[in-house]
Amino acid sequence: MQSQDQTDEDIPEGERDALLAIAHGALVTSGGVSIQRALSVTVEATLTRGLGISAYGVYAFAWRITTMCLRFANLGANTTLLRDVSAFSDEPARQRRSLGLSYLSTAVGASVIAASLFLAADWINGVTVENPLFPPVLRLFAGLLVAFAFVRLHVSALKASKSANGEVLLNRVVSPLTRLVAVSLAVALGYSVVGIAGLLVAAVGTLAVAAYPATTAVTGIRPSFHGLRSEARHFYDHAVPSALSNVGGLLRTRVDVLLIGVLLTEAAAGIYNVVLLLVGIAAIPLIAFNQLMPPVASDLYSDGEVATLNDVYTTISRLIVTATVPFVVVLAVYGKEILAVFGPEFRRGYPVLLVFLVGRLVGNGVGATGILLSMTNNHYPKMVLEWILAVLNVVLTFFFVVEFGLIGAALGTSLAIAVQNLLQATVLWWADGLWPFDGTFLKPLGAGVGMAGAMLGVGAVVSGPLAVAPGTLVGLAAFFSLLGAAGYNRKDRFVTRELLRSYRFAVGRFLNGRG
Repeated sequence: MQSQDQTDEDIPEGERDALLAIAHGALVTSGGVSIQRALSVTVEATLTRGLGISAYGVYAFAWRITTMCLRFANLGANTTLLRDVSAFSDEPARQRRSLGLSYLSTAVGASVIAASLFLAADWINGVTVENPLFPPVLRLFAGLLVAFAFVRLHVSALKASKSANGEVLLNRVVSPLTRLVAVSLAVALGYSVVGIAGLLVAAVGTLAVAAYPATTAVTGIRPSFHGLRSEARHFYDHAVPSALSNVGGLLRTRVDVLLIGVLLTEAAAGIYNVVLLLVGIAAIPLIAFNQLMPPVASDLYSDGEVATLNDVYTTISRLIVTATVPFVVVLAVYGKEILAVFGPEFRRGYPVLLVFLVGRLVGNGVGATGILLSMTNNHYPKMVLEWILAVLNVVLTFFFVVEFGLIGAALGTSLAIAVQNLLQATVLWWADGLWPFDGTFLKPLGAGVGMAGAMLGVGAVVSGPLAVAPGTLVGLAAFFSLLGAAGYNRKDRFVTRELLRSYRFAVGRFLNGRG
C-alpha cells in the first residue's frame, strides 16, 4: 500500500507550491482576521453601550458611507498594484513606477472624494437621517477617508509583495487596535459621537504616516515619480476599469445602506451595521484564502499554467466552503444571543442576519472569482457585469426596502451577491475554462446540516446564552466527524498536513530558542 506521502507525489510540483503558498498565507491571515473581527466587535459593542442606539446609528451610517467611498478612493490603484508587483518581478523600475502611480492616484482620488463628502454633508443629512449630529461627524470622517486610503495602500503594497505577516500585522491587528484604543478612550472621557469621530481621525492619520517607512522597508520597493508617463497608459488601462468595477460593486452590495438611511431611521442603520459586522465573521475563510491568491494567480496565468490555476482554484474554493460552513451554522443557530451582546434592541436584526448568511455562503462558495477575473485580464467583462447588476440591485433593493423594511435591504443585497458571484464564475469559465465545482463540495454542506442538528439538540437541554459555548463545541465535533466519515479530499488533506508540519516545526524551533 502506498504511503500518504507517496500518494501526494501525484500532485504536480507547481500546484503543490501554489497551494502551500496560498495556504500559508491563509493560516497567517485567518489568525489576523480573527483578531481584527474580535477587535471590531469590541469597538462596536463599546460604541453601542456608550452612545445608545440613536447616536450609534448616526456614527454607523456615517462610517458606512465613508467605507463605501473608500472602496474606490484610490481609483483602482490597489488592484492594479497587486497585478503589477508580481508581473514585473524582473523589472524593479516598473514596480517602483507602479507604486508611485498608486500613491499619486490615492492622493488625488481620496482628496476629491473627501472634499465632496465635506461639502455635501448637510445635503446628505437632509435626504437621509435628518439628525443634527450627522453633518459634523461625516465632515470629520472625510478626513478619516483620506487617512484610511493611505493605510489601505500600504496594505496592498505588502500584499502584492507576498508579505502575509506584514499585511496581517498592519491591516488585521494594528489598524483595528488603533481604532479600538481611540474609541475606548473617547467613550471613557465622555465624548459625544462628534468627539469620537475627531479622535478617530487623529489616530488613523498618525497610523497612515507612521506605516509608510515600515512598509517600504518590508517590501523593498520605494515609489518612483520619474517616468510615470511611460507607465501611465498600462497602469490606468487596468486601474480605471477596476475603479469602475468597484463603483458598480458598491451599488450592487451597499446600496442597501443608503436606502436604509433614506427610507428608515438611524436606529435601523445601527442595527444593520451590527448585522453586517457579524456577517463579516463568516467572510474570514474567504479573506484568508484570498490573501495570496492574486499574486499566485497572476504568476500562474502569466506563465501559461491555466490548468494548474484551475486545479488550485478548485482546491482553494473547496477549502473556503469547508471553513465557512461552521461559521454560518453557529451564527444562524445562536444569532439572537450574539446580537443581544450589543443591546437587547439589536435582537431585531436576527431575520436580517439569516438572510445575509445565505448570501455569504454562496459568495464564499464561488471563492476568488472577482480576483481571478482581474488577474486573468478579464477586468473589462468584470466591470460590465458589475454595472449591469448594480442597476438591477438598486431597483430590486428599493422595492424590497419599501415593501419589507429592514429585512428587504438584506434580501436585495444577498440576491445581488449570489447572482454576481455565480455570473462571475460563468464568465471565468467562458473566458479561460476555469471552473472549480464538483461533487466534493457537497460533503461540507452535508456535514453542516448535521452540525446544525447537533446544536439544536443541545438547545433542547440548555437554552439561552448558556447554550452557545457547549452547543458550538458539540456542533464542531459533529461537523468534523461527519466530514471525516464522508472522506477528506486528498489535496485538502495534503494542504492541512503540510501546514501542521511546517508550523509544528516553527513552534518547536521557537520553544527551543532557535526561532
